Amino acid sequence: MPLNLMRRLTALPQRAKSMLIVAADLLLLPFALWSAIVLRLGEIPLESGPPWWAYALTLVVSLPLFLHLGLYRAVIRYLETRAFMLVIGASLGAAAIFALVEMLIGIPGIPRTALIIYAALSAGYVALARLAARQLLRGKGHDGRDAVPVAIYGAGAAGRQLAQALRLGGEFRPVAFIDDAVLLQGRSIMGLAVHSMPDLPTLSERMGLTMVIVAIPSLSPGQRAALLRRLEPLNLEVRLVPGMSELIRNELGAADVREVRPEDLLGRDAVQLDSDALSSFLGGRTVMVTGAGGSIGSELCRQIARYRPRCLVLFELSELGMYTLREELIERHPELALVCAIGDVKNAARVEHVLGAHRPAVVFHAAAYKHVPLMEEVNAWEALRNNTFGTFVVGEAAIRHGVEKFVLVSTDKAVNPTNVMGASKRLAETVCQTLNGRGATRFEIVRFGNVLGSSGSVIPKFRDQIAAGGPVTVTHPDIVRYFMSIPEAAQLVLQAACMGQGGEVFVLDMGEPVRIIDLARNMIRLSGHTEDEIGIEFTGLRPGEKLFEELLSDSEYTRPTHHSKIRIARVRFVEQAWWLKLHDWITQDRWVDDDEVRRTVAGFLPEYKPWPGSASAPAAPARSIASDP
Repeated sequence: MPLNLMRRLTALPQRAKSMLIVAADLLLLPFALWSAIVLRLGEIPLESGPPWWAYALTLVVSLPLFLHLGLYRAVIRYLETRAFMLVIGASLGAAAIFALVEMLIGIPGIPRTALIIYAALSAGYVALARLAARQLLRGKGHDGRDAVPVAIYGAGAAGRQLAQALRLGGEFRPVAFIDDAVLLQGRSIMGLAVHSMPDLPTLSERMGLTMVIVAIPSLSPGQRAALLRRLEPLNLEVRLVPGMSELIRNELGAADVREVRPEDLLGRDAVQLDSDALSSFLGGRTVMVTGAGGSIGSELCRQIARYRPRCLVLFELSELGMYTLREELIERHPELALVCAIGDVKNAARVEHVLGAHRPAVVFHAAAYKHVPLMEEVNAWEALRNNTFGTFVVGEAAIRHGVEKFVLVSTDKAVNPTNVMGASKRLAETVCQTLNGRGATRFEIVRFGNVLGSSGSVIPKFRDQIAAGGPVTVTHPDIVRYFMSIPEAAQLVLQAACMGQGGEVFVLDMGEPVRIIDLARNMIRLSGHTEDEIGIEFTGLRPGEKLFEELLSDSEYTRPTHHSKIRIARVRFVEQAWWLKLHDWITQDRWVDDDEVRRTVAGFLPEYKPWPGSASAPAAPARSIASDP
């Protein structure tokens, strides 16, 4: 058979392949009965044969049994001997039931001895059809001359499936299995030798190996991170197959192989959610998300959609961000009622209209400017207006329209801020503290650190720099940050939101801080390069940037909640008169320059210490990067 036709069949979705097998059974089972009668009589029965419904009865008896036993759920290309035994057993069982029915009702034209022949033929035809399909789908594959030689880490079922898929694909050529199981080492599986991890450097030299694909979907996040750390010094490109929770298809193929993501290196365990509480909190209710097109806002929408809200109101300033998210949600959740409202959180009339028209029960306020250096210079006033005043506009409208719960998505940069962005978010927190208790709306705040892969973050920048051949730029050799994945952050925000009673500042457990220089080195090595090939350059701290971030301020303490990754912080009380002064200043109808913003904000927030390079900061002796501790 031509290779291109074989590849087209291989590329069919599993459901289509199963339907082809059903079609084969529809033809072969009646044919098995006809063949049995011909063999028994020694001639083709033209007039004395059984009625048409006898042939249909073979299908009525067999197909439900095959379906019940899962014969149409199996991945044909990877059927093993024991699976064929099940196929033969199911066929013989179906033939026995057919024979029993024939004896009870007496079907004319079928000799009793033909039933024995029918049992053997039906089992043989059904098994041979699957054997032929397996061989067809496996085929000879690509000759592999131009393919990338790879080792597959994991010689289990997933590794074997992946090896066969790669052979058919043409982009990668499996040359060996790597497995920690001593009993497998030294053996051959699918014509590939099984080696241990210490053999990888030798394989790399002897076979030109440049890539390792980890094909163990059952690894926990911690186990996966530990394995990546073991592979990192080898300077081989590492790729992964998805974990069990991510592997939606039941047939593993080359399309499932992905690059290592920074979150794979963190090894954080999956978040345990109180699904019942979240279903009660979000299910059947109208929920609104501001900043819906951003990294956190869009993930909140994805997570909320799983709990079947009555309506999900998306509020976003970016037309592109709104369009992209809308298309995704329509495809994933066609039953979900969506409202896509383009608008600015500072536009009180627009916010008022959206809240009044749709009356959400819960509002997640994720709209914010978050890029620290960009907000520090030229845009300080806009950052304050958007992040602080925008929170006031949405929060006040929420009270007027009976919103039950308002959740502010905050940041660790709000703690002892040294930049305008962090100060604007700390002021936004005080806005929520002030508004809480002014009406029936309960205001809550959730603080967390950096999320991996968000727009404007360091991870996509590193990835692009590595792809371009370097260098990778890091601001300071000692800079550290807390990280979590975007889905984990969104899940914990939802969990904290349904726990709060009003006025709490929730702090998420970010784990251990990560040195950015280590993150850069890991990404370089796991992409198959060395630091000699992809250099690292230090550029100096940017405006408003700290060497480290805090999740709690000095005057705060936390108490635990019933969730191990969520704690509650106590913050200082905000006087009403204080907020009124800030409100009068922030709503004035004039442009305020960066230095005035910093001086004024420092007067409102004693913990805010402008970065040393700003004109409003106190004088400090200059220090070079090399002299920093």
